[in-house]
Amino acid sequence: MGAVDQAVSNLLGNYLEENPKDARAIVNKVILAAQARHAARKARELVQRKNILSGSGLPGKLADCADRDPAVSEIFLVEGDSAGGTAKQGRDRRFQAILPLRGKILNVEKAMPHKIFDNEEIRNIFTALGVSVGTEDDTKALNLEGLRYHKVIIMTDADIDGSHITTLIMTFFYRHMEDLIKNGHLYIATPPLYLIRKGKQERYCWSEEERKQTIEEFNKDKEGSVNIQRYKGLGEMNAEQLWETTMNPEKRTLRQVTIESAAEADRIFSMLMGDEVPPRREFIETHAKYANIDA
Repeated sequence: MGAVDQAVSNLLGNYLEENPKDARAIVNKVILAAQARHAARKARELVQRKNILSGSGLPGKLADCADRDPAVSEIFLVEGDSAGGTAKQGRDRRFQAILPLRGKILNVEKAMPHKIFDNEEIRNIFTALGVSVGTEDDTKALNLEGLRYHKVIIMTDADIDGSHITTLIMTFFYRHMEDLIKNGHLYIATPPLYLIRKGKQERYCWSEEERKQTIEEFNKDKEGSVNIQRYKGLGEMNAEQLWETTMNPEKRTLRQVTIESAAEADRIFSMLMGDEVPPRREFIETHAKYANIDA
């Protein structure tokens, strides 16, 4: 074997010296593979269950819930520290946890594996949920045994930026936690767009149609004027309003994320989050009633 190793080493060395472009490509691939393995190892090591013996290995921004039963626990992934602070005040601490996310998370559709697992927000999601990648060679293999919440709820502003952040988070879950979606654990919160007031009457509205119908109904009473408040973000609601409209299990509306067709979902995510602009523009123009596609 020594003679074979020596012969191969000499020939490979000569080839790489004579073909620096190929040598550079091989070295870069080796470096990326090593970085991916290192990042995947860190992702697994970051996951620790919070208990008396180990202490807390959870993200500092996480406001955890008191209940340790995953079946009754839920976590809100909230856009920004401001909305996260309001959500922490308005939640039911017994079973609701809050993890604020800073701005827009990494677009995993375009990022290399080592960049994904080195991203602080993504590492915080892995750690908070208590899940980890399965092996160093397969960063998409997922271990859900330590899942700490059976409801993972994305809660963002009801505007274009909020929709983009929701799509980025959903792309991350689809690409790296697909089993979590298949098992029915991923949801999207639906905060209201408007608060309509007239005198002592007030009503939250989740669509333009609801807003128009409510104004028409309130205007039947000739006395007083109708006041319309448009919520541009979660931070514009106080803790009581956010709880009442978006977080209270008895009144809220959650949309469960499902994968009816893996192949179709794969195609759409690749189109929406990838580098090809024309198909994305065509999709938005076809399916969106109102779209800002200047960016």
